[in-house]
Amino acid sequence: MSLAVALNVSGASRCSSALSAARSPSAPLSSAHQHTPRHAALRLASAPAVSASRPALQMSAPNPPSAAGSEAAAGGAAEEKEQKLWGGRFEEAVTPAVERFGQSVSFDQKLYAVDIQGSTAHANMLAKQGLMSEAERDAVVAGLGEIQRRIEAGQFEWRLDREDVHMNVEAALTDLVGEPAKKLHTARSRNDQVCTDVRLWCRGAIAQLLERVARLQTALVQLAGANEGLVVPGYTHLQRAQPLLLAHVLLAYVEMLERDAGRLRDCSARLNFSPLGSCALAGTGLPIDRHHTAQALGFTAPLRNSVDAVSDRDFVVELLAANSIVAVHLSRLAEEWVLWASEEFGFLTPSDRVSTGSSIMPQKKNPDPMELVRGKSARVIGDLTTLLVLCKGLPLAYNRDLQEDKEPLFDSVDTVLAMLEVTAEFALNVSFNRHRIAQSLPAGHLDATTLADYLVYKGMPFRTSHDVVGRAVAIAVARGVELSALSLSELRALNPIFEDDVYSFLGVENSISKFRSFGSTGAACVDEQLKFWRDKLQL
Repeated sequence: MSLAVALNVSGASRCSSALSAARSPSAPLSSAHQHTPRHAALRLASAPAVSASRPALQMSAPNPPSAAGSEAAAGGAAEEKEQKLWGGRFEEAVTPAVERFGQSVSFDQKLYAVDIQGSTAHANMLAKQGLMSEAERDAVVAGLGEIQRRIEAGQFEWRLDREDVHMNVEAALTDLVGEPAKKLHTARSRNDQVCTDVRLWCRGAIAQLLERVARLQTALVQLAGANEGLVVPGYTHLQRAQPLLLAHVLLAYVEMLERDAGRLRDCSARLNFSPLGSCALAGTGLPIDRHHTAQALGFTAPLRNSVDAVSDRDFVVELLAANSIVAVHLSRLAEEWVLWASEEFGFLTPSDRVSTGSSIMPQKKNPDPMELVRGKSARVIGDLTTLLVLCKGLPLAYNRDLQEDKEPLFDSVDTVLAMLEVTAEFALNVSFNRHRIAQSLPAGHLDATTLADYLVYKGMPFRTSHDVVGRAVAIAVARGVELSALSLSELRALNPIFEDDVYSFLGVENSISKFRSFGSTGAACVDEQLKFWRDKLQL
């Protein structure tokens, strides 16, 4: 069965005339065919990093073979037995079980666009260096563009017997343009090819992650601005500690996310070096120009050491580590909001738009998105652990184990993108219960530290003031009252330094008004923080 039949595109190609001419190396193609389409969603196979799970595949995926059908199961087509592109020294075909076990196209097809991007740059470099004619280059580039069009139109059949995204694309290209395609792998191995693909893919993924981080920061800043002046209990050890402005609490997460963004940007800068042209591990004696392909693909420079270029995945580890920290920050926010949405706290009410119910308890309204954010953080951390364990015992240079880097990478990116998206959605659909919060403020003596500061203003050493206020709290607890309910005579019995002005330090509103250090929860300080973030996020 020919590839044209398998692709079901006879006569439908937008560049059919150019591709037919490509069979003759002397027939140049239109320059329009030298440009590959931009990234687009892959309807049947996969592509966008934002998908939360692996999509269904349309491919020749052999089931455990029967005696009658083993050849069709192994090769994906009963009519022909295609030789592997690496099969020259082999006399026997691999078994169907080995073929199924070794294939990666079921997940690495997600790299198709960057694979074609890298191959296009490589073909242009080969032509520049005289290792491929201009006509051959034009045919290859046009063919790659046509393959990408077919993939994105859902007209491409991914074949497991072709192992991976690289071999699927190369074999299809050979069927389309013939002999010129056989020159594309000159001075290139799948080892440097896949590293190039993954670096390009990670670079694009980080750009998406940064956009989602900024979107969540925007949602939190807007939520903080809508609740300026609202005082909530602050906690340490999950026990009442000091009063805080809610805006201050929300902006704490904005700060965490900014550091997350910084880590992602740092990761992007470190991974932005090209392995292309490093070949299997030792480089090549052919006159290639690695600087040319690096520049064409937007890399800072080619990697200096060809062994390092193909053998390390520290850039993937770094991205997954950065993602894990993002996930931990989101999990902490999710946990706080799950607690605050409970009847025991009652500080926060999510709208129906971001809540779910119970199949048995009619009264339930659950903050399920935040529970899932909390839960999925474990999965992201697991992806990082998988990759670290995968890499820890590998000798130089390339090892097939590294095929297993892609599923944790894709899963980590997809999961964190989804977590960021739903957390922003949740933030835009919650309200804070001011009455319930106000009712909660008197408990816990949140103004005790401010009272200790009052005594410091009066000249008392802080450790002495800490002891005096501790005894005042004991009296208030015994009487079941707030500190502000203690009389001046009761306070002076503890220490005569107390005066009438002490009551301007007691109560949560008075306490909040006394904070003035840079970055503190005082109203003026929080206003400055809000202004900073509104300016930075251009709100």
